[in-house]
Amino acid sequence: MSNNKNDVTMDKIVSLCKRRGFIFSGSEIYGGLANAWDYGPYGVELKNNIKQRWWRKFVLEREDMVGLDAAIIMNPETWKASGHLDNFSDPLVECKKCNSRFRSDELLRRAHLGKVQILPLDHELQRELLIKEKITCPICNSVSWSEPRQFNLMFKTFIGPAEKSSNIAYLRPETAQGIFVNFKNVMDTSRPKLPFGIGQIGKAFRNEITPGNFVFRTREFEQMEIEYFIAPPKKDKDWQAAFEMWRQEIINWMKELGLDVKHDIYELNVPDGERAHYSKKTIDFEYKFPFGQKELYGLVYRTDYDLKQHAEFSGADLSYTDDKGNKFTPHVIEPSLGVERTLLAALCAAYNEENLTQPHPSPGQGKIETRVVMKFPPWLAPVKIAVFPLLKNKPELVKKAKAVFDLLKKDYACEFDDNGNIGKRYRRQDEIGTPYCLTVDFDSLKNGDLTVRDRDTMKQERVKIEKLGEWFRGKLK
Repeated sequence: MSNNKNDVTMDKIVSLCKRRGFIFSGSEIYGGLANAWDYGPYGVELKNNIKQRWWRKFVLEREDMVGLDAAIIMNPETWKASGHLDNFSDPLVECKKCNSRFRSDELLRRAHLGKVQILPLDHELQRELLIKEKITCPICNSVSWSEPRQFNLMFKTFIGPAEKSSNIAYLRPETAQGIFVNFKNVMDTSRPKLPFGIGQIGKAFRNEITPGNFVFRTREFEQMEIEYFIAPPKKDKDWQAAFEMWRQEIINWMKELGLDVKHDIYELNVPDGERAHYSKKTIDFEYKFPFGQKELYGLVYRTDYDLKQHAEFSGADLSYTDDKGNKFTPHVIEPSLGVERTLLAALCAAYNEENLTQPHPSPGQGKIETRVVMKFPPWLAPVKIAVFPLLKNKPELVKKAKAVFDLLKKDYACEFDDNGNIGKRYRRQDEIGTPYCLTVDFDSLKNGDLTVRDRDTMKQERVKIEKLGEWFRGKLK
């Protein structure tokens, strides 16, 4: 048996996701919509497992955290105060020949293999570099670029029936502002003590110029974000301690996902000029995807920028008063994790191809078969247990297998499968990532036990049906 992680390609990941019902093209029967994706029966279970695990780890199990679910459409003044109307934009350039549009900084980064800093350059210098370096259009290969301009990434909409300027609203580009504008409400109702955090999972929308790489960069996505409030630091070490605590929490989370933190994760300190306007320090956690090393998560020290901005624009008192009567505006550490990027990294990390040699009477003549198996951590797997009758045309086996399925489905995500022979059922569950397959055979009717097959080792053992609950509590707690 052999496996080579270098064999993992995006084509293989995308194919498996479509074949096994993880991810489909959005609106596919109408020809689809560019970079829109729907999550199928197993994909939605993966997403739910990620969100539920994150919520339990970062909110429910911590005494210094509370949760929130803020509205997607907010008062437009929110985005003036936060700086998004003025600063949330990307440099856009257009090919004069085919009229395709791209981020000019991404074109330059791609050409220089990420070795140069592009964002600090003004528009004219970016255009000069595009022409000087003869950077071609990815669509038509011409070198004819327009003047770069800033393109705001927020989706604009209207509230009410009249499409006029007074009714303009925006789909939120991040979930963080919903936390900041509710800071006073949380303080008045929960009365938490510093340091404390507010966690939220929710949809965000960005009108990306060049989305792509499957679900890595999309216009509609979900964020799992925390705003962790601390007292104004007197020295750098005061905020650095909280920053380091959340850095380690993110690393631990990636380990729980099954990511190879030592070999596939890179921590990059984002330099001045490339950080967001509110950031004093930013770490990007980048993952080695099949299409390259790209940002997975972010950790940001946002200072007191957001609360002060909203206090100024709204007139609300967003300060905190400590036990000694000192009144101040808290500072903020923000761990930001995307659901879709988490899911994609987990898919890439779990994907394995193993070459199995089937037995043959003649030495050296065994048939080589490739087994594709998704080795998710058990908590993440969309199906935990699959139950099979050995033969679907034997009513007594089907009845017994159904009884086992009904027994286990109350506590675990289970699937009953009697389609095809046992070998094909194993392969299907391997590609879904199911940790355990249970087969009810004729011995089960006599002895009250069944075969449990382990996904990773493919080893099988007999377990008494009456002991299954206890057996799985040790394996899948």
